[in-house]
Amino acid sequence: MSDEKEIQGERAGKREIKVEEVDTEQDSGKMEESTEIPAYKKQKDRTLREFLDMMDDYAPIIPDAVTDYYLSIAGFECDDIRIKRLLALAAQKFIADIAQDAYQYSCIRSSSMMSAVLSNQAGYTGSIRNRYGKEKGKTVLTMEDLSAALHEYGINMKQPDFYR
Repeated sequence: MSDEKEIQGERAGKREIKVEEVDTEQDSGKMEESTEIPAYKKQKDRTLREFLDMMDDYAPIIPDAVTDYYLSIAGFECDDIRIKRLLALAAQKFIADIAQDAYQYSCIRSSSMMSAVLSNQAGYTGSIRNRYGKEKGKTVLTMEDLSAALHEYGINMKQPDFYR
């Protein structure tokens, strides 16, 4: 570096060298500031191309054949498997959100039923049992919970009259 400054000093004069030194110090300070990017911003700033490249190695829960079938029924034609996997991932997220909301409705319903049972049994201090005699059994997905969760997403589900 000092050899380059001496050569530049002989050609351009000392004043310009000082200006260049100041400019390079300011530029290097700016460069240091711009290179210090937090890790969370690096993950957010990924481009679509990088994300699609990651989809080559990822296999969503919904198989490619099922995705191809429903995309062909919908009239979607694409040869890129990464795009199809991206759509399968979006469908997987949608289904998971609906299942999570239905589970929350089930928990709310069961807790409200238990509080109603406890309020009716004022002197009862034993454990809470369901009709089969087991302690707090498995959570069951009911049509009421599922229809309430789907209603949040704008999907109105109604059971046929003959099943009631």
